[in-house]
Amino acid sequence: MRTERKPTRLDRVFARLDREPERPAHIGVPRMSRHRVVLFGAALACYLAIVWAVLITSWLVRLDWQVMFFRPYQQWSEIHAFVDYYVVLGQRGPTAVMVAAWLGWRSWRQHTLRPLLALGVSLLLLNVTVGAAKYGMGRLGPHYATEIGSNEMWLGGDIFPSGHTANAVVTWGILAYLASTPRARRWLSAVSAVTSLGVGLSTVYIGTHWLSDVVLGWIAGLLILLALPWFEPLIARAEERIFDLRARWRDRRGGAAPAGGPVGRPVVLRPLTGRADAAPEPVPTGRPASRPPAYLAPGPHTTRAERSPVTPAGSRRPPHPERHPRGTTPVTRP
Repeated sequence: MRTERKPTRLDRVFARLDREPERPAHIGVPRMSRHRVVLFGAALACYLAIVWAVLITSWLVRLDWQVMFFRPYQQWSEIHAFVDYYVVLGQRGPTAVMVAAWLGWRSWRQHTLRPLLALGVSLLLLNVTVGAAKYGMGRLGPHYATEIGSNEMWLGGDIFPSGHTANAVVTWGILAYLASTPRARRWLSAVSAVTSLGVGLSTVYIGTHWLSDVVLGWIAGLLILLALPWFEPLIARAEERIFDLRARWRDRRGGAAPAGGPVGRPVVLRPLTGRADAAPEPVPTGRPASRPPAYLAPGPHTTRAERSPVTPAGSRRPPHPERHPRGTTPVTRP
């Protein structure tokens, strides 16, 4: 009795991965609604207001100095080791690798490149906008401040806005942006908000950023997430273009040219009619012309036991007078 093989854990994993053989159609693409446009405008106004408040050395700069003199890393030194590890959640390299791995698995399972392309577009916008603001305003950090009470602008720094904070908002917020259901979007939005808030406060704790740097980094990351629906048509065209290139590449591999040379136009073969030399002349091959023709066994079909190995020169089996084919009565010996 044959028993079926019990599926292993690996078999169950692959069976789960094959549940979606086609691209799901229920996943909606966020649109630039009026509500989102209003939020984008409000966030942009806050961004410009914070920049202006730092430029004129307002109360926000005085608050930065008060927090710096408070020295949180000395007040709560027992959590310093934890904060050193937690702040990694805002670094570009580790977070991009982790999020890209998850989105890559989603892209493979859902048969779409939109998650990876959306991540790439968001990181590109982050590098362009935040990087330009950092090097354009050139603010120095708390550890390199030159004058107490100054805004430390235009001195060659690169901390305003906070890149750690903006990167945490974008990389973890993109998971909420690409969520498939409203419930998942709400939960992921809360998790990404708490994570980015903790990353920003961690940079203030260890003294690498002013408090205003962190606030501006939060708003900068939020602006990128709010502006992503404007780039959805570009993402869709890029995905379609990539799939077209893949289809062409597969077609080329399937119809590859033979080793003798490239494939040209097909040759039309026509029958030889109306010609005297319809039968082609034999082409000499260097073999002797006296070779006997191939032996074809005539007659009806015979059983395997009655056949003999045949060559053009005859049988290799010697004759045997006492051998009788099957189905006949042998002659008794005296």
